[in-house]
Amino acid sequence: MEFKEIIKLLQTHQTDLHQHGVKELSIFGSMARGTADIDSDIDLLVAFERPVGLFEFIRLKMLLEEWLNCSVDLVTEDALRPEFRDQILKEAIHSC
Repeated sequence: MEFKEIIKLLQTHQTDLHQHGVKELSIFGSMARGTADIDSDIDLLVAFERPVGLFEFIRLKMLLEEWLNCSVDLVTEDALRPEFRDQILKEAIHSC
């Protein structure tokens, strides 16, 4: 899936994402850098409006994988490894 298609799809599902507590969703990694290939997963940085439990987080990840029809690596800013945090935040592209 192309970058623009991903952005459009995520924006289409903005209401659904909001119902899952999503405040902001950003793309980072190879897709944001334009180096993704056919086997690449999609790296998404999520910020929530409210506290979200593990099961809701996993449901959101599975829903995103269903919509995008590929593997999704879903992380919060707090879960980013310190050595990669600054680079990820710099390259992250807000999608919705």
